[in-house]
Amino acid sequence: MPTVMKLGAYRFHFYSDEGNEPPHIHVETPDGECKFWLDPVRLARNKGISPQNIRQLERKIFEYRDFLEGKFHEYFSHEK
Repeated sequence: MPTVMKLGAYRFHFYSDEGNEPPHIHVETPDGECKFWLDPVRLARNKGISPQNIRQLERKIFEYRDFLEGKFHEYFSHEK
C-alpha cells in the first residue's frame, strides 16, 4: 500500500494489486476511505466520508492530478 502523499489527516495511496485498473487514488481519512478515478477525476467509491469532505478531497485531487497520475504510472510500470 504505497503512500503517494499526505495532506494533513489525509493519506493518498494505492493498493499494489490494482495496476490493471485505470489510474486512480485511494484517500484514507480519520472518518473512512474513498477512491477517485484520475482521468477524468470522479468519485469511484466512498466509505464513511461526509459529502463536504468528499468535495474538499476532490478539489485536492484536481489540484494534484498530474502528480498523482504520474505516481500511479511510475509505480505500476515497475510492477510488470
